Amino acid sequence: MERLSLEEELKTNPYPGRGVVIGKSEDGVFAVTAYFIMGRSVNSRNRVFVPDGEGIRTKAFDPAKLSDPSLVIYAPVRVLGNQTIVTNGDQTDTIYEYIERNMTFEQALQARTFEPDAPNYTPRISGILQVEAGSFQYKMSILKSRYGNPDSCCRYTFSYENPAAGEGHFIHTYQGDGDPLPSFEGEPKRVGISGSIDAFAGSVWGSLNEENKVSLFVRYINIATGACETRIINKNQ
Repeated sequence: MERLSLEEELKTNPYPGRGVVIGKSEDGVFAVTAYFIMGRSVNSRNRVFVPDGEGIRTKAFDPAKLSDPSLVIYAPVRVLGNQTIVTNGDQTDTIYEYIERNMTFEQALQARTFEPDAPNYTPRISGILQVEAGSFQYKMSILKSRYGNPDSCCRYTFSYENPAAGEGHFIHTYQGDGDPLPSFEGEPKRVGISGSIDAFAGSVWGSLNEENKVSLFVRYINIATGACETRIINKNQ
């Protein structure tokens, strides 16, 4: 698979929706993850990311404008021991609870399906990073309808062991804008990862469509020590 420019993938797509990136920094020191949200409606755009323990939560920027919290208010990032869970919905909690009971990422996602937002049936995208004793591996998943059929769920999981420095994988909810919105297709895209946490966060944020972008989370986890740095950027200030 050709290695793509994450920046170009974002700049050329006005509406990738929500996206998860996981990979390794250029110097091989850090496990890297990013999660962004975009929005077309007032309800979707009326959000910010806020810290929540070791993770984050979405919050209404203006509570008076929150019309339906069901698919927009959730914890995209939670941490359980040496595992960091990153998703685009409340399946974060499902994965956390299953792993806490010594079950697997895959088993947790068998209990979930795509979002009930007809006619889009937005895919649920999920990732999990495991950093332990100087090693790093990750998994990514997408649950999507079969070509818009709400009676059929396609489940795909991708595992990446000993990832290469300076690259990662990117998965997002939509191929682009549309009505209904077309679901992501194929396996996660192989993309380059470069720069410090601030440079990387700035590059991702600057590449997202100005009108549609809402919030961005980026975390760098030191693979040797487990120490992490986090950046949160919100359009609503």
